[in-house]
Amino acid sequence: MRFLLRLASLFALAVAVIAGTIDSIQSVASSQVLMTPMSDAWQDVSPSTLTALQSSVSYYVHPRFYAFIFQWLMLQPAFAVFLVLSLILWMIGYKKPPVAGRFTA
Repeated sequence: MRFLLRLASLFALAVAVIAGTIDSIQSVASSQVLMTPMSDAWQDVSPSTLTALQSSVSYYVHPRFYAFIFQWLMLQPAFAVFLVLSLILWMIGYKKPPVAGRFTA
């Protein structure tokens, strides 16, 4: 299970780097800071899944959750959302080193 969490963390980190690179290229080209919101990035990649997720969250979860948390999350920069997701997945899949050390019997 830890392997899958670490692999998902690596994938989220790669997506964050790609999103950050795209934002930096657009920022340099327009000579101002541009950060793509998560909703715009998701809309560009797969609009049908975004619509399905929005309808399912608003139907199955309390409407206040949809109004506050989900919409707030969709306004955040895409690279930041994926960086936080990568960190959370890595922290869940992290294996603590043994307390006694590496060469204990």
